[in-house]
Amino acid sequence: MPGPINLHDYESQARERLPQMVYDYYAGGANDELTVAENVRAWDRLLLHPRVLVNVSAVDLRTTVLGRPVAMPLLTAPCGFNMLAHPEGECAVARAAAAAGIIQVVSTAATQTLEEIAAASLGRGERWFQLYCYRDREITRDLVRRAEAAGYTALCVTVDVPLLGRREREIRDHFHLPAGTTMKNLEPYAADLMAAPGEGSALAAYADSLWDSSLTWDVIGWLRSITRLPLLLKGILTADDARRAVEHGVAAVIVSNHGGRQLDTVVSSCEALPAVVDAVAGRGEVLVDGGIRRGTHVLKALALGAQAVLIGGPYLWGLAAGGEAGVGHVLELLRDELALAMALAGCPNVSRIGRTLVAPG
Repeated sequence: MPGPINLHDYESQARERLPQMVYDYYAGGANDELTVAENVRAWDRLLLHPRVLVNVSAVDLRTTVLGRPVAMPLLTAPCGFNMLAHPEGECAVARAAAAAGIIQVVSTAATQTLEEIAAASLGRGERWFQLYCYRDREITRDLVRRAEAAGYTALCVTVDVPLLGRREREIRDHFHLPAGTTMKNLEPYAADLMAAPGEGSALAAYADSLWDSSLTWDVIGWLRSITRLPLLLKGILTADDARRAVEHGVAAVIVSNHGGRQLDTVVSSCEALPAVVDAVAGRGEVLVDGGIRRGTHVLKALALGAQAVLIGGPYLWGLAAGGEAGVGHVLELLRDELALAMALAGCPNVSRIGRTLVAPG
């Protein structure tokens, strides 16, 4: 049989290979999962207005993110528990991302250590660290210190999880981490709460016990006081919050609804993106995640003003289906789809992509 030819094929393979609990954790969302579906549908509904008679004999996907060169406007999003998909986990993703010339964003809930992941690609590639803020600020401070020491170049602060959303698949499955798998970077801080199935989701119990639901904008100043790394805020959906973010000195915002895993029926990332871009008004960069499944989706995100996009589920499907090679092929498929879409839209390079591509000129 032919191998996967698109990201949907990879999801089908992953569904067949993964235990039900793991697939549900990766694929599921909050409540009725309406936002999970809407994230994809919103990109599909947005129509392209291509230009013709443009020389597209050579298409260049290269760009920059926070001033650093990348081979294409794509990052791997911070997804927890990669070793549930494949024994090489986040390290396999690190190698694939480095080979593709893109940035890997490593989750606080990684199943391998910050240091192991940084070492996996043998000095190639670039990584950011995704950070949750804990009630015990020393946990947060320790994670920041370790990320700096391991060579991570930015902190991606998730701000849309004061409490964990109600993920009914996880509740039904009694989601937990199997024996031998832990949140490696949090082992000193009650990570064992994830190890035993109980009533409902062990992840929800863990989050409720340690995450700080009292956070306000003041935390940005505190974080800036303990690190010189640039800060990004992940989970911005409104113009007002985008303006406040740049006023607090963050380098970039990520338009995200956490993959529909937090508040169901919330606005899709696609729909929220233009207003956020307008509010930031060039004072920082804007990235976006949620529902990216095609190169045309990436093209539309760039046309709406995103500097780059992040993908989560798709690389997990590739990891489950084929380890490092599977992740690499997912990234290759998206790269090739984006290059073709740019050519057919009359955009030989990223700088030629603008809003007229998604609206009548």
